[in-house]
Amino acid sequence: MNDTPPPAAKIDLGSTFSFWVLRLWLGARALITGIEKYSGTRSSSEAVTIDGAPNTYGLTAAQSDKVYGLEFYHGVPEALSQRFASEPLIPGFSLSLFDKVLGPALILLGLMLLLGIATRLSLLGMGLVYVALTVGLILIRQDAGVAWLGVHVALVAMALNHVSHNRLAILKKW
Repeated sequence: MNDTPPPAAKIDLGSTFSFWVLRLWLGARALITGIEKYSGTRSSSEAVTIDGAPNTYGLTAAQSDKVYGLEFYHGVPEALSQRFASEPLIPGFSLSLFDKVLGPALILLGLMLLLGIATRLSLLGMGLVYVALTVGLILIRQDAGVAWLGVHVALVAMALNHVSHNRLAILKKW
């Protein structure tokens, strides 16, 4: 009697690992990009020391440190926000809404994908975010950004195409 499973029941580890790499990359990319929306800089100045002692001339050195906090949130960078605001095809309310939602959406979708929660839906959501970003960049003629987002959309589409190889997922059906 033959105990080997039929070919359809075999797990293709190469395809599984391939999907995991896509899932991890896309999830990390979205999560870290979302977290970076909360980054800013704080400046401080310290007295310059000469031979280990504070100087008597009042010389200071400015230092800028990267920090994270809710007060630094910027979904859409200020320079691009001004360009989007002047674009007649983008309604003002949608730009404000997109600015508020973009960071949290990227964080949520990234976490969902990394944890394998409703992988198909998180990939679909991520793809839709990238398409929306692409439309905005097309309107303000940022062709290099459009090309980068095109690569992201292709990776999401590839992941959706290979989602049947998904293992270690929560809500696997979705």
